[in-house]
Amino acid sequence: MHNAGTQEPPELVRLPLRARLDAFSRGGVDPADWAEQANTWSFAADERYRATTLLCPVEPADPPVRLGVKDTVDVARLPTRLGLRRHRGYPERSAAALDGVTGAVVNAKLVTTELSLGLEHGCVNPYFPHLDPAGSSTGCAVAVAAGISDLAMGTDSVASVRLPAAACGVVGLRLTHDPRLLDGLYRLSDRLDAPGWLTRTVDDLDVLCRSGALGARLAADARRPAGAWRIGVPEEVLADRMLPEVRADYDRVRAAVEAAGAQLVPVRLGELFRRRALAYELCAKDAFDAYVRWRAGGSGAADEPAPSTRRALEMGAAVGPGRHAELIAVHERHRALARRLFAEDRVDGWLMPAGTLLPRNLHTEEAPETTIRTADPETPGHGADGEDDGYDGVNYATMAAFAGLPALNFPLAYDPGHEAPLGMQLIGPPDTEPALIALAAFVTEAAGTTAHYLGRPSKWPGEDAR
Repeated sequence: MHNAGTQEPPELVRLPLRARLDAFSRGGVDPADWAEQANTWSFAADERYRATTLLCPVEPADPPVRLGVKDTVDVARLPTRLGLRRHRGYPERSAAALDGVTGAVVNAKLVTTELSLGLEHGCVNPYFPHLDPAGSSTGCAVAVAAGISDLAMGTDSVASVRLPAAACGVVGLRLTHDPRLLDGLYRLSDRLDAPGWLTRTVDDLDVLCRSGALGARLAADARRPAGAWRIGVPEEVLADRMLPEVRADYDRVRAAVEAAGAQLVPVRLGELFRRRALAYELCAKDAFDAYVRWRAGGSGAADEPAPSTRRALEMGAAVGPGRHAELIAVHERHRALARRLFAEDRVDGWLMPAGTLLPRNLHTEEAPETTIRTADPETPGHGADGEDDGYDGVNYATMAAFAGLPALNFPLAYDPGHEAPLGMQLIGPPDTEPALIALAAFVTEAAGTTAHYLGRPSKWPGEDAR
């Protein structure tokens, strides 16, 4: 029997999914032993890291993959709370994004920030407790990192799957924007919203993708192309300001994949890069409109928004009709431009750091007032004094959201100076998620892999050289 007081999960929980599923298929695991280990660990870990709003024990007859679902995504007959204190919805059917998911059992509803807009969450980052695990799919990243769930479904309007994944040292995949996948999700922005998946490692995600566990949409067997991978390296990213540690790791990863046989292709993103902060402003406006409609329908009356949520809603309310129309026009232009660039450059994905900065240190950095940034260097009055400096540090994740593209964040190294994970992001053409996962597996193999155990890993690639 596993001692729940230890800091590391038991062996069956700790095993990579490929090894666990293989052990089950060979009959080498007693299902009752698995259920006992998984439940003992999950409940003990959740007391420590506070990732769930509802945690269910798994049964010996259940599949050996535990699925946690963000609490803005409907699961039939389980409460949907939306991060609110009093609101409860009890849906009769699960969200469309969960259709076709097989070989996994829902074991948790997972913490979200309030209405996916606020900053407060109450979770603790399992690997890096001094770092804010970010939001809004906070509980998804924390649960996966902690071994409470093996797989989590979150939502990503601007960066809400990928930022928590980056902060917690796990993998986050935003899917291609598809309105058909939004039924059963609390919607911030019909134009930007997309579901997303989180796993411990790229290999875990690859195993689930290839097995069909994530649904037919992601079941394609996309292996290495006949020729070399063609990886786009955005010129704007190379020229951008970023922390020296982030720059050094980006240089290391590019050199590693080129040495492994990939072709690095310079690409120019232009307006996609320059005006990427507009995703926040469009999201704020759409989220305010959605909130007004939701309240008009009689929901949420008992909950007064927290200050950070209220500030985000106020920023959305301040966007007038003319500005909203302009944002929509830029959004549509970006979607078309991204598709054209991929067609012209013939690359499999754009490679860039997860961001120019590292996750926020809870002890040394103040919390922002809101999740929303509105800096835009091309719009007078939008941003810090209308100057380009107000745009510095806007996360690269916004580009995929504004253009409706799939994007994958994954950890590759560890920075001992900041005690923080360092990761990369791959952005791909529409509907190429299996190929993007395969490309991330190639990059991971070329640049080094990570050990995903509780507490700080004993060694991360590149750590000895830092």
